[in-house]
Amino acid sequence: MELTAERVAELSKLPTGNIADNNNNAPRQGVMHSSIKPIDPASHVFGRAVTARCYPGDNLALHQAIYAANAGDVLVLDVHGYTEAGHFGDIMALACQVRGIAGVILDGSCRDSQDIKAMGFPMFVKAFNPSGTVKKSLGEVNVPVLCGGVLVRPGDIVAGDCDGVVVVPREDEDEVFAAALAKFEKEAHIVEQLKAGKTTLEIYGFTELIEKLKNI
Repeated sequence: MELTAERVAELSKLPTGNIADNNNNAPRQGVMHSSIKPIDPASHVFGRAVTARCYPGDNLALHQAIYAANAGDVLVLDVHGYTEAGHFGDIMALACQVRGIAGVILDGSCRDSQDIKAMGFPMFVKAFNPSGTVKKSLGEVNVPVLCGGVLVRPGDIVAGDCDGVVVVPREDEDEVFAAALAKFEKEAHIVEQLKAGKTTLEIYGFTELIEKLKNI
């Protein structure tokens, strides 16, 4: 699937829940651990993954990843879940913005969180920590990584909002997003039914289900 500006705008309207509900070929529906949250709950990110893996407390490969990414990409950064150093800060966030990077998912901690939030840059992290990092080890860029308990490969689609982060394997993306868009439209119709006075019990057929369960 080509992620044109129009296609990104169309798919970005989808809540992560709609995507996850239809991402059933991926373990755990591709949903990252709930500890990974946006700095700003209003943040939304959507794009293809550019990945990096770094030693805990070292962020050299994270700098490399910024310049391996293109406009519209999402950096997915694996620091082995380490939260006792600020692996990513406002200078790096600005470098991403200048390059048009869509956002960052970090399985670890960042610092300068208020500044990053003020910049309007979408960043999803496990924790905050003001401690500095070293630049002593060569990491790996654009390799499969584990982030939030989910395998992420370069080119997979990453979507994030206030509910969390979902990763859609590239080979499944056409099917997943067609189904997610259909669910989005269906739920828009359900909203209208609710406003017209119908109940969730009626709409979803739960009344019949409840009666059946009573007779078991």
